[in-house]
Amino acid sequence: MKMGSAFNLGKVFGIQFRLHYTWFIIFILVTFSLSWQMFPADYPHWPQFLYWVVGIVTSLLFFASVVAHELAHSLVGRVNDIPVRSITLFIFGGVAQMTREATKASAELKMAAAGPACSLVIGGLFGLLWLFTQGIIEPIAAMAYWLAYINVILAAFNLIPGFPLDGGRVFRSLLWRFTGNYKRSTRIATQVGRGVGYLFIFGGISIAFLLHDWFSGLWLAFIGWFLENAASASYRQAQWQEALRGVTASQVMTSSCPVVPPNITLNQLVQEHIFTTGYSCFLVADEGKLEGILTLHDIKAASPQNRDMIPVKEIMTPVSQLKVAYPGQDALSILEQMGESDINQMPVVSEGRVIGLIARDNLIRLLHTRFELGT
Repeated sequence: MKMGSAFNLGKVFGIQFRLHYTWFIIFILVTFSLSWQMFPADYPHWPQFLYWVVGIVTSLLFFASVVAHELAHSLVGRVNDIPVRSITLFIFGGVAQMTREATKASAELKMAAAGPACSLVIGGLFGLLWLFTQGIIEPIAAMAYWLAYINVILAAFNLIPGFPLDGGRVFRSLLWRFTGNYKRSTRIATQVGRGVGYLFIFGGISIAFLLHDWFSGLWLAFIGWFLENAASASYRQAQWQEALRGVTASQVMTSSCPVVPPNITLNQLVQEHIFTTGYSCFLVADEGKLEGILTLHDIKAASPQNRDMIPVKEIMTPVSQLKVAYPGQDALSILEQMGESDINQMPVVSEGRVIGLIARDNLIRLLHTRFELGT
């Protein structure tokens, strides 16, 4: 899933939260389902506006429950030395971006089990709220009942042994614990995850054609398609991590970066640097201090008639808007950052000075080479 199609929500416990555009689909579906169907059917005497108020509040609390589920993973991961940089919430839950995978099976087991355990606790709390409010405060009781039910369903769904769902990660951690082989355990868990996805697809198609319940059938098939794709993508990610294990920015950067002063004009840059060297990306620095970066895309956007008067500092991407890498940063996290931000170059900075440049094309070539050689 392309995480660049997400909005930053802010940080909780130092973890960046993002909202993928697909989340709005489930939010609208849940809100309409509750406000148009479920609550009106169960409580026909409510005024119309109350259905929508309770429906929207319930949807928001469901969203908060999913956030708590993902936070449980992340905080337990942090305790077990698995730092989580960001969490992206999307149509079926959340995806945590970890700076590294677990190094012990026990750590992954604890982290994977934390989310469903949190959902069960939340479901229990809402169940207690329902017990105390039923027959007294009907809208709150209705909301609490649905939230108790959906959190238990969320925990149960995530415990399906299909990687990369929580249950699939629990399954992998147990395989890893008993076999001692992380790569083999990941491969088996992924195959099971893909099999679960295909079962959902087959079941959904069967329901659609045999029972003529097209909505439920297509929805189940869509979930299966998503699980199969997620399992394949997660396995590919694990292979990439293995291929780039131990590779840092200082090892893959080029130190012969074309550096130009901020006051050079675009015409000078084109004539003296681009035409003679063929470089398409330049670091803009003053006395070694990085001020920005300039690409061919930026130059093409400038009017050709004014290139002899425009200094590069006027159209460069300033350092305040740049994503930068550091010498000891692992190569895979850099590649992921480039993909998220849709950028092709990233300067490597040490103590405020530019010491190199990393190109996405070079990283991808290195990844493919190491992957093919099995190193």
